[in-house]
Order: sequence, then C-alpha cells, then structure tokens
Amino acid sequence: MNKHIKLYLSTNLSFSESDPVTSRSIIVALIPAIIMSMIFFGHNSLIIIVASVISCLLFDFLSQRFLVKKKHPFWNNNTVLTGILLAFCLPPGIPAWLVVPGSLVAVGISMISFGKLHNYRFNPALAGSLFLLLLFPGQMSAWTATITTVDTFSGATPLGLLSQGIQNGQTVTQIISDTRMPGYFDMFWGDMSGSVGEISTIAILIGGLYLFMKKIISWQIPSALLGTMFLLEGILWMAAPGRFADPVFHLITGGAMLGAVFMATFPETLPATSAGKLIFGAGIGVITILFRNFGPYPEGIALAILIMNGLTPLINSKTLSKTR
Repeated sequence: MNKHIKLYLSTNLSFSESDPVTSRSIIVALIPAIIMSMIFFGHNSLIIIVASVISCLLFDFLSQRFLVKKKHPFWNNNTVLTGILLAFCLPPGIPAWLVVPGSLVAVGISMISFGKLHNYRFNPALAGSLFLLLLFPGQMSAWTATITTVDTFSGATPLGLLSQGIQNGQTVTQIISDTRMPGYFDMFWGDMSGSVGEISTIAILIGGLYLFMKKIISWQIPSALLGTMFLLEGILWMAAPGRFADPVFHLITGGAMLGAVFMATFPETLPATSAGKLIFGAGIGVITILFRNFGPYPEGIALAILIMNGLTPLINSKTLSKTR
C-alpha cells in the first residue's frame, strides 16, 4: 500500500483502534482548566461536567448495546473526553437538564458518521454545543452563575461587551475602559465571564504543554490558528484601532485558546500531513476573525472548526497528492 495512503488511514482510525492512552492523556491535560472553572464558577461547573459525562456515557452505552447489539463497557475514556469537552463549551448558568440533548447529538454524531461507531468526522462536542445554541439561544447565553470570587461577573463575556459596544457606536478604547470589562491579566488568569472551560488561558496552556511533551498534539494547528488570528486582527487593529480590538484581546478571550489546544486538535478530525494541519489551523483562524468582527455572533471559533472539519477530506486529497 502507498505510504501516503497508510498515513491517511492511520490518522482516521477510531480511538478504539488507535493509541488507547490518547484520550486518557487529554483528560489529564484538562484537569487544570477544570480546577480553574471550579475556582471561578463553583459547583455550577462541576454539575455541568458531571451531567455531560454521565449522559454521554449513557447514550454511548445504550446505542452500542441496543442498536449495534454489541457488548460495551459503560466507562469509555473517549466518551468521557467528549462529555468534558462538551461541558467546556457551555455557559455556567445553563440548566443541567439541557446538557442531555447536547450529549445525545454529540454521541449521535459518532454513531452515524459514515456508518461507523466512534468514527468522528466532525468534533462531537462542538456539534453538540452548536445544536444547543441553535435551539436554546437564551439558555446558551446564561453567563451569570454562582461565582466564588468577591464580585459577580456582569453576565456578558468580553467578546459580548465588545460586540455590544461597537453596535452602540462606542470606540474600542471606551469599551475596554468600561468597568464591566475585565483587565488583561484577569482574562489571562480566568476571572471573567465565559463558558465552563474557556476562561483560563494559563490553565489551557499548561494542559497544552503537557500534551505537546507527551507528543499527543503537534505544533502546527495551534500555531497556525493562533498566529493567523494574531496577524489578521493585528492588521485590522492597525488599520482602524477605534473599530477593532488588538490581537492579544482576541487570543485570551472567548474560545480561542480552548479551540486551538483541545478542539481543533481532536485526534480523529485532523488532516493527515503537516502541510494539511497548517492549512487547517490557518483556515480556522481566518474564519474565526471574520465571524468575530463581521458576523452576528461575537464568538465564531466553534463554527470555524466544524467548517474546517468538513473540508479535511479536501485538504487531505490535495496535500497527500503533493507528497507523492
């Protein structure tokens, strides 16, 4: 078999067929972000994570036992990982019961993808969170929760405050100086509104460093994604500083870091070559910046990753052919 075809197949195996320690290592890397979410959101984040993991495990177990007629252990590290990542995409004030339909979609994506269980073409956690956003937009904006810090957050995320301010005709300087907007150190540390797992840049970077040292993820996708975001936003900021925020703001707010380190690098959704990974990451960065600055929704990285997931077969076909 051609070595490039072998390379492609090796990157598109299900977790059950690939390195069994991969999902467990990623779960370990998520622990710092889990701890930080509990520091700032208290029991809310823990309830959401537990509800997401249990419901994902239940749907996975039932689907394999009754649809596939296959004996399957209830506990599965890959399904636990999907549950944690889904919870990381949700606001801390969301009702726990609402996690269940998101889990069904997340696990359902793995059930129906090309007729093979656990053959993810799209990131299942992002698919589940996008489903909830489309059907329950109000609940998916429940940023206010019981907070363990002295002051409760305003309820709006930094990206939400930026978007609202621009729509109201304010300059970026006025928006940043608003007392509701957290400082850059607070954003980096995690003392701000946001989804359960996205708030702490430092925690995500610690987890990413662990995965890089374990050789679970490579540098191409995070570097291309964050580098493209920094470059494009930097150009916009220099061209119109009153209209566009500086690039650092965009890197440490929203789901940029979570997306770059954990979502875009989800093992089964990756292009097969180094060049393909660079294209994949850069494409996510471009789409994210376009959504954040010109779209109706202040975030955008989740949809950007799903779009590039859909383009992965095309990226593989082009980059693999060039390496022959």
